[in-house]
Amino acid sequence: MTTSQTYSFNPSLGELVLYAYNLCDIRNTSLAQEHMEAARMATNMLLSRWSNQGVNLWAVDLQTVTLVQGQTQYVVPDNTVMVLDAYVTINNGTSSQPIDRIILPVSRTEYASYPNKEQQGFPTVFWFDRLIGSSRSTGSASPTMYLWPVPDGTSAQTLSYYRVRQIQDSNLTNGQTVEIPFLWLEAFAYALAVRLATIWNPAKLQILKPMADESYEIAAMQNIEQAQQYISPQVQGYFR
Repeated sequence: MTTSQTYSFNPSLGELVLYAYNLCDIRNTSLAQEHMEAARMATNMLLSRWSNQGVNLWAVDLQTVTLVQGQTQYVVPDNTVMVLDAYVTINNGTSSQPIDRIILPVSRTEYASYPNKEQQGFPTVFWFDRLIGSSRSTGSASPTMYLWPVPDGTSAQTLSYYRVRQIQDSNLTNGQTVEIPFLWLEAFAYALAVRLATIWNPAKLQILKPMADESYEIAAMQNIEQAQQYISPQVQGYFR
């Protein structure tokens, strides 16, 4: 058996757009500039929706900031969709063996209920204030994490958090590709075809929509962490 021995299939956005239009029964030779403009907008709208539908594992990264004694809030990058897990690193005077302690999220209401928001100590919880950010709205504050208790400067050194960032913008220039993994290419192509068919060939929606939904479901089933979760309730108190 002769195979390619390569794993580099990564079509550009332009190629995916052509394929999506083909799925809509629109030939390449029929495309005009307005078709491509609609495709660029549809692509970025689609990626925006995917950011809302779940945790895109390929867009998760780890951010680390230095804690400052008495500082309540810490700016989060504007392209952050959500914060997943956060932990504080303790030095204990031994930099070679730091200890990480997880901190838990609280709601705006719970944070508002704390009577002394300037109380210093070891941070145990955080509230993520999901603001728009200056990059999207002139004069708006950036997304912010509020810690409580406020770092006291004695042991907690750094705050680290895993966050989901938005997927990078997609453009048709210079052979740019879409920031999605190989496993999501089919789901992307069919989802894009549905949006384009809505504009240019609504008669195809009845065929394309079920295929797009199935492709997304298959890709989403693989977009999970392969780890077991165990729940072990403590029932000792019921038998005393």
